[in-house]
Amino acid sequence: MHVWLRWCCRALVSLSWVIVYPLTYLLSIRRNRKCPPPANPLLMKSATTLVSMIAKRQVTSEEVVSAYIDRCKEVNPYLNAIVEPRYDAALREARYIDKMVASNEKTPEQLMKEFPLLGVPMTVKESIAVEGMSNDCGTVYPVRNPAKKDADIVKRARAAGAIPIAVTNTPQLCMNWETYNNVTGLTMNPYDQKRTTGGSSGGECALLASAASVIGVGSDIAGSLRLPPMFNGVFGHKPTPRLLSVEGHNPDCLDPEFEEYFALGPMVRYAEDLTLMLRVLRHPSGPQVPLEKPVDIKRLKFYYMEYDESYITNKIGPDVKKAFDKARAYMKHTHGIEVEKLKIKNVGDMFEISVRVLFNIQHIKNIYTDPQNRTGWVSLWPNVLKKMFGLSDHSLTAVCYGVVKKFFDTLPKSSYNNIVKQFEEIKQDFDRALSDDAVLLFPTYPAPAHLHYRVFSKFLNCGYLTIFNCLGLPATACPMGLTDSGLPVGLQIVANKNNDHLTIAVAKEFEMAFGGWVPPNKQSMITIKTA
Repeated sequence: MHVWLRWCCRALVSLSWVIVYPLTYLLSIRRNRKCPPPANPLLMKSATTLVSMIAKRQVTSEEVVSAYIDRCKEVNPYLNAIVEPRYDAALREARYIDKMVASNEKTPEQLMKEFPLLGVPMTVKESIAVEGMSNDCGTVYPVRNPAKKDADIVKRARAAGAIPIAVTNTPQLCMNWETYNNVTGLTMNPYDQKRTTGGSSGGECALLASAASVIGVGSDIAGSLRLPPMFNGVFGHKPTPRLLSVEGHNPDCLDPEFEEYFALGPMVRYAEDLTLMLRVLRHPSGPQVPLEKPVDIKRLKFYYMEYDESYITNKIGPDVKKAFDKARAYMKHTHGIEVEKLKIKNVGDMFEISVRVLFNIQHIKNIYTDPQNRTGWVSLWPNVLKKMFGLSDHSLTAVCYGVVKKFFDTLPKSSYNNIVKQFEEIKQDFDRALSDDAVLLFPTYPAPAHLHYRVFSKFLNCGYLTIFNCLGLPATACPMGLTDSGLPVGLQIVANKNNDHLTIAVAKEFEMAFGGWVPPNKQSMITIKTA
């Protein structure tokens, strides 16, 4: 990385730290309410199990949907994760499914094959269109402008029998690793209200973690299918590029290269539901990923990297180190597999490469996009000045995006071309190392969820995430239990392109070994069951 860029980044972080740390401490003092634990046993079953129960008439879709609606109403005052509910419509759709199941002569197996998500409730990140629901993605508008039709993945989920019950909170135009906007406000972590849910899929993960949702969908161009799952102790999967259609997402982009780095994907509480979701949501013209192919864990090669070697991100802390040690010890003692350290030449430059490559994407819809000309921009300075004087309805990160984008656009093209050459070499090295029979264990973030807004002094650590957007590799965020202070911790499982089935298979193995998702306030839940 260029020395001047490294110096500038570290100086900016140091300045932010001085401002952010005392302020965030003061803002967090009064956030001390505990999210109630789930009590309804239906909330503790995977989507895969619920589909089977509904098909076998052991429970009705209306009972399941009602249980999740009640749970949403119970926890949302603690979380502020829901932008807009669709409870009445969801119950009508559940009753329709129940009538269809009751009057159908098909066997449960036939029903499950035809409707893989039969009668199961789901939640959807607000940036992904659900017909009739808010799709403004945290942006203040003078009038409501609901989605005119479902996004492609929502359409596929509904055709498979899923029932959307709510759209969930996201930062404005998905441009932050903290879920806050000037419409819905701040979303809080169900394990500790003082702490962030991450972003930009933070509302979705808060509902999942609190057992107010069982399956959901989000988006990812800089870690949004992995950082919120890490902070909330659930599973998320950034798929191989183009496996799922991105049609119907706000913001969209006119650059044909956008889909090489941006993805929609599933987030779930139970690892088995990742395969189920990808089977349903995948686009017919997407890459051939063998999701149904059995994976023999003992025949895989396992690698790990505990640091991105950029010397600009923080090294992992003790909680994440403990998660790595657990994973490596388990593979060695259970399967006799030595997890080897992976060395990739020049991987330390991937921070700068990721930033430059992602900011080189053109025509992403943002607050500066000219409404009369999608390829043009309006002037930066009115929005910047309004923000400086507290007169803007836009978030700080949405305003700063334009300034940073213009800065990178002014850098010499020759330096970018040199970066691209180095980038191609690194991609080839990863391709050779991972081949079709290996997975890489990699940090999601150096530490568990921090206090709200502290991402402004920790944003460089998101280099742990953007590296795999840039490389276009599938990555599964896998929970590895709770820290001593009760916060979720996890890691990323990465594989080569089109090998999503490998990362999910390892996630299932780790879920079996370490327990996967743990309900918030689990001790209170045990007390309720015992009472």
